[in-house]
Amino acid sequence: MGQTGGSAKPKVAVIITEYRYNSHAEVIVGRLFGQLGYKPRIEVASLYLDQFPDNDMSREEAARAGIPICGTIKEAIVEANRHGQGLAGVLIIGEHGQYPMVPNGQKDYPRRRFVEETLNALDEIGVRVPIFSDKHLSWHMDDALWIYRSLKARGIPFLGGSSIPLVPLAPAVHEASLQKPQELLAVSFGGTEDYGFHAWDALQSLAERRSGGETGVTSIRVIQGEQVWEEMDRGEWPEQLMHLALATHPDRRVGHPRTRVNGPVLMTARYADGLTGYVLQLPNEVEQWSVAWRTFASEEYAVRFESDLARPFNHFETLTARIEDMVLSGQSPVPIERTLLTTGMIHYSMESLHHNATIQTPALHIQY
Repeated sequence: MGQTGGSAKPKVAVIITEYRYNSHAEVIVGRLFGQLGYKPRIEVASLYLDQFPDNDMSREEAARAGIPICGTIKEAIVEANRHGQGLAGVLIIGEHGQYPMVPNGQKDYPRRRFVEETLNALDEIGVRVPIFSDKHLSWHMDDALWIYRSLKARGIPFLGGSSIPLVPLAPAVHEASLQKPQELLAVSFGGTEDYGFHAWDALQSLAERRSGGETGVTSIRVIQGEQVWEEMDRGEWPEQLMHLALATHPDRRVGHPRTRVNGPVLMTARYADGLTGYVLQLPNEVEQWSVAWRTFASEEYAVRFESDLARPFNHFETLTARIEDMVLSGQSPVPIERTLLTTGMIHYSMESLHHNATIQTPALHIQY
């Protein structure tokens, strides 16, 4: 019997770019299929795949579960709505796959198209259900704003953004210190856009806790290479916060990163209320994200986001559980405004790097 037969679990449609080993789709949807030691509370009723690489897993997994791979997003949503109590949610995993790069170095994932076709299908069948969309809303801010406004207009619960802000912090965060921070610095690694987004989202999950809430970002500036160390030597960004953030890593390497890191990248965000945020990408220096901050009283703190370094990637178990929580409760654990803001922060970071200029960001005057 197929997975949808006779089960009382809420049914979801899943929209995916590609499903292969260790892809975001495999470590999220695989858990909903009961793999990786996970006990799901919701059930996949249909799939839509945009691409089928040579190492595709979707056909085998769908056959094992007894569910269809539909030819369109609309068909997947209609199919999932036929079962039991009807459609309970839509999961969009627009990560990985062969898509073109835009001039600023971002990947043109079809996230706007996926959301738009999903909303059109929900409108047509007269259903409003929670939507999850993996990572940032879109590579382009205009599309991100369209998605945000379309979801808000319909009152649809939404979970997006990075999995990293959902994991435990080590040590536990000193909440009072985040009331009035003066500057925060995240240490990151990996690709500038994909891992840089995780860093901005992790940093923002702390920055938004300050007294008075979020006020938005007024400008973004990005530098790279030797210029990063030159500006450090001139005291133009807080070297001490870098050392504090790195000190939270149990496998901290001895010596200064400048002696071994090739191609560092520094992203700087100026907030409307005077806060400054930095993302320092140090390729091959660390494998987790950490954030250090300094208060106006010159107190300094740092935490590490405890994501897993190897399969089964338990931070995706946490993310999957939060997705299920939203589908079951109708309440998202993450404000959509954060995802909109950090979507813009990585977009304008890539624009700044591409144009070698400070970018003014009126579209990021986002308050929440």
